[in-house]
Amino acid sequence: MRAVKYTPILAFMAVAAVLSGCSAVDTAMDTAIDTVARSDTELQRFTAAEGPPNAAPGSCWGKDVTPAVYETITEAILLQPAELGTDGTVRSPAVYKTETRHAIVRERTEIWFETPCEAALTTEFVSSVQRALAVRGLYRGPVTGEMDRATLSAVRAFQAPQGLDSAILSIAAARQLGLVAVERS
Repeated sequence: MRAVKYTPILAFMAVAAVLSGCSAVDTAMDTAIDTVARSDTELQRFTAAEGPPNAAPGSCWGKDVTPAVYETITEAILLQPAELGTDGTVRSPAVYKTETRHAIVRERTEIWFETPCEAALTTEFVSSVQRALAVRGLYRGPVTGEMDRATLSAVRAFQAPQGLDSAILSIAAARQLGLVAVERS
């Protein structure tokens, strides 16, 4: 008899094969695959109508969502203490119950930030973004005018120290790069 080595991939494939006729499972599987396959180039942008409350008409927005961080805590709870004899020997050991619970270490956060609208992201504008990030040592690729993976990575590297871990260029970052006019009060 030949032994079959168990692997998580084989288990996944077996479950997928058994459940492939179920449309709800198909949808869940497609969602899981899309999530795994999603790249940095698929960024969510929102118009003022879809953005945060009180967004100015005609403005565009990005959203940075940081998921909550959970911790699993396992504790042994004493139900009955050990019973000791007069000579110090243990007559019966202590009885414990194991309890497992989940605790939130960091809450989920959602940060809305204003971005240049899609129409403003012209080849010339993106080329300027690439040059401005290259001068700061964050972008090392060719100036193509396309928001490619290297450009998005450089945008994220520029914004992260300022508290925005997103590859979507914010208006604030574009102003710091000297690419968007600063409004006068």
